[in-house]
Amino acid sequence: MTKQKVVVGEPKSGMDMAMAVVPKALFTTEVKKPPLMPGGYITISKKKLLHDLEINGGTRINAWVESMRASSPTSHRKSTQDQTSWMDRHPSALNVFDEITNASKGKQIVMFLDYDGTLSPIVDDPDRAYMSDAMRATVRKLAGCFPTAIVSGRCRDKVYNFVKLAELYYAGSHGMDIKGPSKGSKYKKSPPSVLCQPASEFLPMIDEVYGLLMEKTKSTPGAKVENNKFCLSVHFRCVDEKKWSELAAQVRSVVKDYPKLRLTQGRKVLEIRPTIKWDKGKALEFLLESLGYANCTDVFPIYIGDDRTDEDAFKVLRKRGQGFGILVSKIPKDTSASYSLQEPSEASDGIFTTTG
Repeated sequence: MTKQKVVVGEPKSGMDMAMAVVPKALFTTEVKKPPLMPGGYITISKKKLLHDLEINGGTRINAWVESMRASSPTSHRKSTQDQTSWMDRHPSALNVFDEITNASKGKQIVMFLDYDGTLSPIVDDPDRAYMSDAMRATVRKLAGCFPTAIVSGRCRDKVYNFVKLAELYYAGSHGMDIKGPSKGSKYKKSPPSVLCQPASEFLPMIDEVYGLLMEKTKSTPGAKVENNKFCLSVHFRCVDEKKWSELAAQVRSVVKDYPKLRLTQGRKVLEIRPTIKWDKGKALEFLLESLGYANCTDVFPIYIGDDRTDEDAFKVLRKRGQGFGILVSKIPKDTSASYSLQEPSEASDGIFTTTG
């Protein structure tokens, strides 16, 4: 079992909501048991590892590259009929907002937000993925009404430096680094102290692999390796598509020697993460329990995200039968989200301003 640090403080009651849907309190005062933590590793045999990393032959290399290509929204081309059918299953959250409001009536809303592609646009340089002042203002307003968390694959400190709002919860490294507000918001004087780092023992390994990947990929123009503390990201947004197979081979050649790490994909990014049973869905459950809402029937979590990694959180909400997920995407894609938005500005201009 992995070592983790967890400190959960007692939630405090909040001020009344300034909206038609008004929960009685933002935090329950009932003391809850500490949340259950991950119970071990995802078991991966050597044979399965080789298969998953697709290092056995050209056919699998081609399949991996095709998967990389599919991770880019611009590579999808759907017919008008497909688009219409998809929108029927995942209608715009803006078009059905009254329906959403009615579903949340009398319940405690808790907001979960991805960062890249949700609060900020996707950009070529991940170090310049700045959120607008208008978006920051609406998120601040949102946090003044509901408990609000940023859940990102980025390093928690980096996300905080982008958002710069101390009253939020931050879950970095795909939820493997969670910390509560560093100051109180207008609805609570003493924010609960929350700290969860279930992958702490992997830090030396992550740093070691980071150095190897930096060296291995330096010959591929446009490739960028990002150290997100408990996980690594290899961005290929600026890599010539003809070089993708070369980059995939470079990354695989490093990761294959570390069976406790797994390789996954996002939007034009390869992700290297520990094999522990922890993801954005687990982070969502941890935060709900930390806030005292794990077994509440009147909680209404809303998760907005754009990436494959957000699907873990969407699936948790489906399983709980509470709240809903909103996928930010201009193109149809397989998702467990209930609703959709076209781009980050729709969240700022529509959902956030209305709920807040």
